[in-house]
Parts: sequence; C-alpha cells; structure tokens
Amino acid sequence: MRRSKQKLFEDECYAILSQEKRGVLSVLGDDDYPYGMPINHYYNKDDGKIYFHGGKFGHKIDAMKKHNKVSFCVYDQGFTKEGDWALNIRSVIVFGKIEFIEDFDRTIEICRQLSYKFTDDDNYIDEEIRKFAKATLVFALVPEHISGKIVKES
Repeated sequence: MRRSKQKLFEDECYAILSQEKRGVLSVLGDDDYPYGMPINHYYNKDDGKIYFHGGKFGHKIDAMKKHNKVSFCVYDQGFTKEGDWALNIRSVIVFGKIEFIEDFDRTIEICRQLSYKFTDDDNYIDEEIRKFAKATLVFALVPEHISGKIVKES
C-alpha cells in the first residue's frame, strides 16, 4: 500500500468482514475477462474463511471451477466528519482461493449463519432451508492476503 496512513489495522479488517452484509466477488470469467458480482457473505472468525451461497450452476460457478483464485472487496457505509462533505469509506480486499463445501450438514449450518446477518427469525430461516438447501451450493474463500484502507472521497 502506497499511503500507509490509510492502512487499516488487521482487527479493523476483520470487523468490516464480520459486520458488513455484502461485497463484490471477482473471478476470472470467459476469455479471461474479470467478472465481479455483488454477493452476501458470512465471515467465520473460527476458521478464518469467508462463506458464500448460491445456485449450483452458472457463470460464476463455472469460472471458479476453472480458476479458483478470486478477490473479494467489502466496504462499509462510510462517514462524514463534522463540517465536511466528503465521505470516508473503509474497505477490505481479500485475495485467496475458493473451495466448495460438499458436506450437506455443513452447507445447512453455513446458510443458517449467513441468514442470521439478515434476520433472527428461526422459523423463516428453517423454512428457507427446507425449501432451498438441496439446490444450494456453498463455497468458501480461503484468504491468502487481506488488506484494508480508509479513503476520503475528496
């Protein structure tokens, strides 16, 4: 990082990964074009992995099976300092490799944890899992490098 004053401490990076609900996952797509998509995630502090879920088929899945290196960018809502118009945003970039979760019970547990980022309604979560779990693919980003910074939009 060129501007070391903008660098976030490691614990700040993990807090952003834990608290924010969405980020942009970027893969190497067709003809080696970058392909980035907004996606929600669950950061598991116990194993250090970032988990995602989605359908079992599609462009994103094909790209990750062909080339498992990805990047994931998460940023917070930002803040403005009193008397200033510029937004200050904290962002985290994660580089790593994707692994697919094959264990069905683990898939259900990860989907449940991801759902808790949006609701604590267990009945709703149980019903969604009952309806969609068999058609859901869970995959994990195993981080190799994480960095974060704060940027002022002025």
